Formats: sequence, C-alpha cells, structure tokens
Amino acid sequence: MATKTDIASRLTEHLKDLRLPTIRECFSDEAKRARKESLSYEAYLLELISRETEDRRQRKIERFLRESKLPLEKNLDTFEMERMPAKVKSQVSVLLEGSFVDRCDNVLAFGNVGSGKSHLLSAICQELIYEQQRRVYSAACSILVQDLLVAKRDLRLKNKLKNLDRFEIIHIDDIGYVQHDREEMEVLFSLLAHRYERRSVMITSNLPFSGWEAIFKDPMTTAAAIDRLVHHSVILELNIPSYRLEHSGESGGRGTGGKDVGKKKVKATG
Repeated sequence: MATKTDIASRLTEHLKDLRLPTIRECFSDEAKRARKESLSYEAYLLELISRETEDRRQRKIERFLRESKLPLEKNLDTFEMERMPAKVKSQVSVLLEGSFVDRCDNVLAFGNVGSGKSHLLSAICQELIYEQQRRVYSAACSILVQDLLVAKRDLRLKNKLKNLDRFEIIHIDDIGYVQHDREEMEVLFSLLAHRYERRSVMITSNLPFSGWEAIFKDPMTTAAAIDRLVHHSVILELNIPSYRLEHSGESGGRGTGGKDVGKKKVKATG
C-alpha cells in the first residue's frame, strides 16, 4: 500500500506534467486545512482549482502588460479625471466596459499638447488589460512607422501586419507630432487599412482632421485614412489647457515618476 509520502510524490510529478504549478505548491497545505475543517472532496478540489485559475490570470495580466509597452505610470490612479469635460468623462465610462473592442471600433483622442490624451488612452488600455485581459500594443507613431518601414524593406510587411493582428488594440501615440516622408506614411496607411473593421486602433493627435494632409502628404490618402478611422469610432475632444503648464509653477507637484503603478495587485516586471 502506498504511503502518504509516495502519494504526494507521485501527485507532484503528475501535476508537474500537467503544468499545474500552483496546485503542486499548495495541495498539501490545502489538504491539511480540508481535514481540519472537514471540507468535502468537492470543496477541496474547488479551492485548488480556484487558486490555480487566479494565479494563471495574474500571470497572464503580467505578460500582457509587459508586451503592451504601455507607460504603466500613466494609469487611472494618476490621471486627474476631474479636469476632463463632462462628455469625455461619460465616454470614458463606456469605453472601460470594453464593448468597443468587440465591435472593432476605434478611439481617437484630440487635444492640445499636454492636455492628457496619451495618459488617458494609456489608462484605458491598462484597465482593459487588468479587467478583461485584452491584448494591447502601444507605440509612438514615429517608432511604429519605422518598424513597419523596416518590414516593408525586408519584404515582410504582410507578415508584420498579420502578426500585429494578435493585439485587439493598437495604441498609436502622437500622430502628426513628428513629420514623416510619404513612404513612411504609406506603411502607416497600410496598417490602418489592414485593421479596418478587424481590430481596434486608439490614436492621439494634436492635429485636427483638417490638418492631416500634412501627415499623409496626399489628399486621397488622407481622405481614405480618415474615412476608415472615423467610420466606427469614438472621438474624445480634450479641449482643455495643458496640465504641465498649469502645474509648472507649483512646488512639490504630483510627479508620477516615483509613484507605484497603481492600486492594482499586478504590475509588470522587467
């Protein structure tokens, strides 16, 4: 007859093979608690499965945060929502529900430099990762364009666009902030056209649509890009003064550089 030690050893090996690390670590202690509290077999099993499930969820969130490249200090805890217009506050509440992602809608945030566009969209993306485990990729427009341009020159742009499809949301920060040549804007248009009605795009820009011809260099391309973005979209208008200018004269301001990522239980490492 197998001893308790033999059973525990064999169970540990099986759990290792099944890739259930949390259950492997806690089944012995939970078994002691179950005996002490006279828990049923089902209650004991439920506790083990619940702990494994929660641990996997936490690890998944950590992985999604790392791959997102989001600035984690720009979260809802560090965002002054009270500065936002009432309409934007209402729109943000709806966006946090995440249904726009299922519809493949876009989110376009416009406003002056320093109005909080990047911070707000970053915060929304983080909440969607924490609460719904959505996959997000964030990049400054200038960096994303260069990555796409390299892929085009290597004759793998199609594969690059397909690879980006695994992200439900691509957050493109500061379109129009840096001027690009026509070839660079052509690959950006390729990305926008590829994701149209397939995946969501979130964009920040300090240029209204009337100024986008300076971005895409061509009236037809500009019109086509705007048409694809606006067709299914939520537009956030942050017509407020610059946060940095408002606080530039204050001492001991609310700098976020030394703050924790937030009140969440999980934060990215590495």
